[in-house]
Amino acid sequence: MAFIRTEKPFSARWFKNYSLIVLGSLILASSFVFFITPYRIVPGGVYGIGIVVHYLTKGVFSFAPEGFPIGLMGLILNIPLTIIGIKILGPKFGVKTIIGFILSSVFIDLMTIIWGTEPLVHDDALLSSIFGGVLLGLGLGLIFMSQATSGGSDIVAMILANASRMPLGQALIIVDSVIVLFGLIAFQDWKIPLYSWIVIFITGRVIDGVLNGLSYQKSVFIISSKTEEIRDKILIDLDRGGTYINAEGMFSGEKKKMIFTNISRREFIILHAYIKEIDPDAFVTVINADQVLGEGFKSLAESNSA
Repeated sequence: MAFIRTEKPFSARWFKNYSLIVLGSLILASSFVFFITPYRIVPGGVYGIGIVVHYLTKGVFSFAPEGFPIGLMGLILNIPLTIIGIKILGPKFGVKTIIGFILSSVFIDLMTIIWGTEPLVHDDALLSSIFGGVLLGLGLGLIFMSQATSGGSDIVAMILANASRMPLGQALIIVDSVIVLFGLIAFQDWKIPLYSWIVIFITGRVIDGVLNGLSYQKSVFIISSKTEEIRDKILIDLDRGGTYINAEGMFSGEKKKMIFTNISRREFIILHAYIKEIDPDAFVTVINADQVLGEGFKSLAESNSA
């Protein structure tokens, strides 16, 4: 069963999701061209690698005297990563993710040709880090809302999390931090990783805000007449566990099974859309979980006491 639902082409939902991808990709590209790239900030991901390669190859290629194009480098890295991700993890990414990283790459290089390499704000790397992180988080948040991923380091983090059983969020931090340190080695400037981690932090906070304030982990209680269908969605599509809780309606006295599960914010978006489609009358309670400890999340042995 596919991880991401397919949509009827040219339906209202189809137009909405692809509009989010286009707008998100454009905003993402703007964050790099106007704020991040001119200051050699390396905020993780394939475009962070692209920035390092861009500056290290200045004057090397005749077709790109200012350095290898960042968007093209991101595209070159994203294609094999997506293929590897599909082979290892299955078809979890979908056409929307592929379109998203292609558009982001095209927009980055096209805007660079039009705008150039000058920063929007001169002589202020800190302000550029802040606004670059805001725009990057906004762009990624819109892409995530379309039920796509940004590709790149997301895929590497998924593979790492799958192999090591560490939480996906922790794996993503590790992958992006390695790329940031790659920028430090390449440019020999401690300011670059410090500004880069500012961008990474702000990006994560803004993504949460765009996704309606969703925390990374959610505790979800579901009462529905379509219990078995929702159960299959959680177990098979999302590859998560859950618990049945015997419940009784306070007014009607009707006995029902309530589903309790812990999932990530991105998985909740997918589950929410599915429940809305098959049972619009379902009752769903969502709680932001500060910590979820156990199989599939951070282990109890690794957790810190409150």
